[in-house]
Amino acid sequence: MGDRQPPALRARCAPCASATERRRGARFGSGRAASGAFEGERGGANVKAIVWTAILATFIYVTAMTVPVLVNEYQFQDSLQDIARFASVNRRSEAQIKQAVLDEAAKQDLPVQPEDVKVEGSGGNVHINVDYSVTIDLKLYQWTLNFHPAANNASLL
Repeated sequence: MGDRQPPALRARCAPCASATERRRGARFGSGRAASGAFEGERGGANVKAIVWTAILATFIYVTAMTVPVLVNEYQFQDSLQDIARFASVNRRSEAQIKQAVLDEAAKQDLPVQPEDVKVEGSGGNVHINVDYSVTIDLKLYQWTLNFHPAANNASLL
């Protein structure tokens, strides 16, 4: 495809000619524009995309490692509430309630020790407190989450 400007006009307007070449290159995929050799372009968009991709990947990884632990804690809290609710109805002792809590924690693979469970029962009311920690290995950082679930069956009267 030939240049449509007469040679005399091309010689007179060199700055316009380079701007015209850039536009053609951007439009038709040839010349300096297609190679990405604009003045002042340093590849900043590529670095920015890599940084945002790394941030997104880190967020997804941390979320994937943390959400299962939080879901287990929620399920354990729900189980504690059930144990507390039916403890006085089934006339369980504090030792039996504590063992039921430890069994539930073992079933959900939670690192709960017998000294972490505190059961108080008086007058048909049962209060259960559990303190435990879970450490999440994030390769570069060890994140320790402390949980303090509690449940009771306090009567309405």
